[in-house]
Amino acid sequence: MTTRRDFLFHSAALAAFATLPKSPRVTARPTRIERPGLQLYTLNAEMTKDAAGTIAAVAAIGYTEVEFAYYFGNAPELLRDALHASKLVAPSAHADLDALEQRWSVSEHAAKILGHDTLVVPSLDRRKFTTVADWKALARRFNALGQRAHDAGLRFAYHNHDFEFLPIDGTRPYDVLLGDTDAALVDFELDLYWITKGGGDPLAYFAKYPGRFPIVHVKDTTGAPTFPMLDPGAGTIDFKHIFAQWNRAGIRHYYAEVDNPTNAKATMMASYRYLRDIEF
Repeated sequence: MTTRRDFLFHSAALAAFATLPKSPRVTARPTRIERPGLQLYTLNAEMTKDAAGTIAAVAAIGYTEVEFAYYFGNAPELLRDALHASKLVAPSAHADLDALEQRWSVSEHAAKILGHDTLVVPSLDRRKFTTVADWKALARRFNALGQRAHDAGLRFAYHNHDFEFLPIDGTRPYDVLLGDTDAALVDFELDLYWITKGGGDPLAYFAKYPGRFPIVHVKDTTGAPTFPMLDPGAGTIDFKHIFAQWNRAGIRHYYAEVDNPTNAKATMMASYRYLRDIEF
């Protein structure tokens, strides 16, 4: 049942769209990188209550694509119909590592219904990966999933947090994953907030591993000591400088994402405005 709060959320988003100035820079962008997208985890509560209405509100702001953080308890067919009605696409979605390894057919089936081309492992239980050998073993598992995805006409990717950049015996786990996985089979969804918090440099990774980062997550921070998670453009991460290297990195999709925002509607609107106007 749609509540008054949900109605106001969707109505405000639709009204706000009418006031957003159209930017000529959107159409001037290179054709091989998409317009700003939104990771739907940003709207976790809203998606759980009213997925179709929330998807319509996202489209009204101006986003043309979204990434699913799982499916919020909804059937893939319902979400597919909501996407079609709002003229949105969902090139990628998050899926648990165990689910992909143990119930691949379920994830593949949903991906085909929803039109995903990439399935992304969004996180790990870091307690299970405490040695370099553990990370090397994980890279082999990623290669196996990458092959499985390839055989199904899909792509497989991994989304980082900060702990992958904390050295173990002098080696960063993220480097193990990049070095030990097959570039033809395994992609990386680079979260620009979490790599910053972990002390990594996106540009250094773009230079060392060109083409490995077709998807990035965009959220901001003012940095140490607390690394608050902020809307894109509200902190000090130099996204313009990072996105200038989009072609070297291989970026094709970039999603605004803020975990548990105070005001989800304001976050998705501010994120769109900021990302829409970045020139690269």
